[in-house]
Amino acid sequence: MSTISYKDAGVNKEEGYKSVGLMKDLVKKTHNKNVLTGLGSFGAMYQLGQMKDPILVSGTDGVGTKLEIAFKTKTYDTVGIDCVAMCVNDVLCHGAKPLFFLDYMACGKLDAGIAATLVSGITEGCLQSDAALVGGETAEMPGFYKDGDYDIAGFTVGVVEKEDLIDGSKIEEGDTIIALPSSGVHSNGFSLVRKLVTDYDAEYGDKTIGEELLTPTRIYVKPILELIKKHRVNGLAHITGGGIIENLPRVIPAGLEAVVDKSAVKILPIFKHLMSLGVDESEMWGTFNMGVGFIIIANPSEKDAIIKTLEELGEAPYEIGTISRGDNGICLR
Repeated sequence: MSTISYKDAGVNKEEGYKSVGLMKDLVKKTHNKNVLTGLGSFGAMYQLGQMKDPILVSGTDGVGTKLEIAFKTKTYDTVGIDCVAMCVNDVLCHGAKPLFFLDYMACGKLDAGIAATLVSGITEGCLQSDAALVGGETAEMPGFYKDGDYDIAGFTVGVVEKEDLIDGSKIEEGDTIIALPSSGVHSNGFSLVRKLVTDYDAEYGDKTIGEELLTPTRIYVKPILELIKKHRVNGLAHITGGGIIENLPRVIPAGLEAVVDKSAVKILPIFKHLMSLGVDESEMWGTFNMGVGFIIIANPSEKDAIIKTLEELGEAPYEIGTISRGDNGICLR
């Protein structure tokens, strides 16, 4: 009687061992003195350090269907940055410093080289956000995913002193809304993008449209953490799926609304291009970030100082609105 191996079932353990070997040095670059375990432990250990009243803030997200463009163009080194960005930018909205990150990768047939290149993007995202990549899971699932397809998701934990927590409760009427530019589409709205763009090799300026769409999501951790050390900030918002319309109201207290001047928003050319392919303007504003990746809400007396600090940190902040009395959460006009 013949026997059946795990490899016969479609899972190549040797390729898995090879991928771990290729990843180890990449992962180690993200570690700091607080990481107490290496790659391969059953659980990752992280020493929190001295804090008075710490609050842990967690976040999880994935890259979504942007992955399809990466695989069709065989560009594997950027989407890992997106995965990290989607998580760390979220916990940052509460003033939390990301401590560590874990990733989950699933595929139909594991290619150690591709897997390691995907993880190289994750490690780059962790370096950009000062988060340690402390562990992860690579699952080879033949018959469940098509060969050549990968899915990536991540999880992060950050920390903030309770007295420094930012939750929007201090937002007041008259506060100023300050925008930080996005790098492009980031990692949201790609189900619509893929309906509009089918040839990723088509020219777009001095690059292909595929290269433009794969521009990694900006990670705002370092400038925002520096900012809140120096200035009072009342609210922070990461502009992801649903754009400004859906994300900014998440931090606005009851009885107030964000009044955003559309004409003040510096819309990036990629969004004008996508709209020219047949998308209604209202659909664009309700789906994409339109050029605004992160928002700061602060007292108007702090506005000039905040903008100056951000500019000194290499950012390009600008004012897009104010907080007013109202019950709609947001008024885009």
